[in-house]
Amino acid sequence: MARRPSNPGRTLVAFFASVAVLFGLVALAGSWTPQLGLDLQGGTSITLRAEGDPTDESLEEARKIIDDRVNGSGVAEAEVTTQGGKDIVVEVPGENRRDLLDTVQRTAQLRFRLVACSQVDGRCQSTTGLPEQIIPEAPTTNGGGNGADGSNGSDGSEGTDQQQGNNRPALGFGVKAGGEGEQPTEEPTEEPTQQGGTKKNNQADVYEQCVTAAADDPLTDEPLQWVDQPTSECVAAFAQYQCPADGSGSPMADDPETPLVTCDEDGVAYLLSPAMIEGTELSDASSAIPQGQVAYAVLLSFDGGGTRTFAEISRSLFGTEKQFAIVLDGQVLSAPTMDGVIVDGNAQITGDFNEERAASLATSLKFGALPIAFEDDPLTQVVGPTLAGDQLSAGLLAGGIGLGVVMLYCLLYYRGLGTVVIASLVVAGAITYGMVLLLSETAGFTLTLPGIAGLIVAVGITADSFIVLFERIRDEMRDGKSMRVAVESGWKRARNTAVAADVVSILAAVILYIFAAGVVKGFAFALGLTTIIDLVVFFFFTKPAVSWLARFPFFHSGHKLSGLNPETLGVDRVPAGGTA
Repeated sequence: MARRPSNPGRTLVAFFASVAVLFGLVALAGSWTPQLGLDLQGGTSITLRAEGDPTDESLEEARKIIDDRVNGSGVAEAEVTTQGGKDIVVEVPGENRRDLLDTVQRTAQLRFRLVACSQVDGRCQSTTGLPEQIIPEAPTTNGGGNGADGSNGSDGSEGTDQQQGNNRPALGFGVKAGGEGEQPTEEPTEEPTQQGGTKKNNQADVYEQCVTAAADDPLTDEPLQWVDQPTSECVAAFAQYQCPADGSGSPMADDPETPLVTCDEDGVAYLLSPAMIEGTELSDASSAIPQGQVAYAVLLSFDGGGTRTFAEISRSLFGTEKQFAIVLDGQVLSAPTMDGVIVDGNAQITGDFNEERAASLATSLKFGALPIAFEDDPLTQVVGPTLAGDQLSAGLLAGGIGLGVVMLYCLLYYRGLGTVVIASLVVAGAITYGMVLLLSETAGFTLTLPGIAGLIVAVGITADSFIVLFERIRDEMRDGKSMRVAVESGWKRARNTAVAADVVSILAAVILYIFAAGVVKGFAFALGLTTIIDLVVFFFFTKPAVSWLARFPFFHSGHKLSGLNPETLGVDRVPAGGTA
């Protein structure tokens, strides 16, 4: 038994219901005008100047990373270029886009470290606030208890040898200021001390001593053990450190191989272990409101190595009050405790995030760390559109005239069937406009002149699909089939041709999108989008509409204005009725 054709009326109702849903989503988004690109509306120009003398390779690598950050999916149409061997210029559509400064200039060095000491947990009994001229030194062990060998440890020469590990104080015993018999003076002095240099420079020296001592400490390579027995030099550096009021970074280099003394945004100081997980071990980063929470968070996914290390950290810290720190560019973002064993490699960065801050941080982490640093206070200015208003109007007028000519030609050539062409083009245009509006709000799609060109080029592809279908129907009717039968048999032949042509266009758009850069990606995206819309309209509107019209005598009886009359088909008469 032959398969019964689907009901065209139901298909059309379902199709228009889907279109209504699309525009309902647009209404919820709240914007009925698309975002325009730099060439159409102007935008914001941000000039970043690199510190030092970067190589051409590192500057180009930084340009690519910044381009990925600001373009995201590649359709935001920001332009990122290098100038003069030191500058990277970012031009973003739309005014007042200073909110992108954080995204483009953040170096985004993410590291996971363990917390050895902090000012809020009581570990190391911080003596932060000591005068600058006082050098924190490792404590001596004075007798008071019997050792394991029965000695009381009162001998000074032996006492110093009883310290743990590499000149390491037991955690929780704090750091003394000055040695035995030495008391701090009321006046700072420029006299050299036993440690060399002047006391005025001791605050910087103590950080170097921490790094030097950690390099000789075998536990530095075992951060999970190091945090329980940090070197005394690093505890001294932590004890002396005060977070700067201006929120500047750590006084120590953010070297993953060494401990770090730094602060968080609230001015709490931390002594951190060497890094256990690097940002390079991230496989993905995104922003969202986690289930059961009300604030935005940055969601992280680690690769295989990062997943194993994070599982090891969670097993070690779970059930304790020990913290691990998420450190970005040398500053602590968050220092939570572990409330469970996490073995799937997924973590969250929580904090005082709004939607923009969470999305900006996730984007920076997702697309990698910049290989160079930039000077403070980049130049930011508003730039005008590169196309004058009259040129844009003339281009849109020319496109409208061209579309009108295509519609008029189809109406004159196909007559009654030409109304299907016009309706299909109108429906495709409406869906395309709705998708542009929706993508502008949800994916940052920005419409530029190349993007408009991609939309117009696809109009020709859409018209080709209609012509193929109509000519197939005419061929079937010339073979003696009625219109209703000719529509079904012609459709089977026409759809393969139309799909093959559209698939070629989609493949070309995908390849162009992958390998192109800048505004050319916008052209490729628009071309691919409208080609897919052409397929949807062709399958779910054009064909059902023709099948529906075939039920009316005006068409299937070969009326002179139907476009299917005997003279047009080149036959003596049109087969009547609904059967062949």
